[in-house]
Amino acid sequence: MKTKKYIIDKIINNKKRPHLDFSIKNKTEKFTNDLFYTLFDAKACVAKNIIQLEENFNEIYKIASLTHNIPLENIWDRFLLKLPSILKCLNIDAQEIYNHDPAANSVEEVFLAYPGFYAIAIYRFSHELYLLNIPIIPRLMSEYAHSLTGTDIHPGATIGEHFFIDHATGIVIGESCTIKNNVKIYQGVTLGALQVSKDMRNKKRHPTVENHVTIYANATILGGETIIGENSTIGGNVFITSSIPKNSMVYHTAEIKLKSKIH
Repeated sequence: MKTKKYIIDKIINNKKRPHLDFSIKNKTEKFTNDLFYTLFDAKACVAKNIIQLEENFNEIYKIASLTHNIPLENIWDRFLLKLPSILKCLNIDAQEIYNHDPAANSVEEVFLAYPGFYAIAIYRFSHELYLLNIPIIPRLMSEYAHSLTGTDIHPGATIGEHFFIDHATGIVIGESCTIKNNVKIYQGVTLGALQVSKDMRNKKRHPTVENHVTIYANATILGGETIIGENSTIGGNVFITSSIPKNSMVYHTAEIKLKSKIH
């Protein structure tokens, strides 16, 4: 019979990632929440919080850099410079949600209660960090938002202004997806890849959605060459793998049959 020490030694010998520190997950989640509240909570002291956010960011950046052999740089200031424009963009997104959702009673309700807005906010934070080539942290932020909202937006996606996500649950937006301005997306939409081969790593795998497009629930749009033309409406439950011209309406037609017997 194998001893407990033998089993423990075998486990230790098979742990192949000496710099893998799971504390970065919890620390990144706290950083993400603190950043959100700093920008939106009226009672948050911005000056005080920014100092604490910098300390927390530098701590998680040190952990992230260990697995990528990247020297610690003072890149916080570069991210900080982006925060006013991110906040401005998010205020526009929140107003867009309020303007187009009859269930929204106020913009404050959007900030406090809408998972779609929270997912958009964390995407916009993580996207800026992604553009700074910061390892793992942007993905941890997006996965945290995913766990809370059911919305999976890769930080590498490019999303324009006036973005509206309604209901949020089940939405997937891939890394190389491009979404332009004034786009509305409903629950269950997938903007994904046709191929998942590893040699596609640095190629555009996900679709482009032009300006003023609405995509209704559970539509699936796949492929890096697929473009949804501006001013188009994509109905629920459609499956698209090729480009759609502008001003199009695409919808799934339900077949209706009458029952032969009535009980």
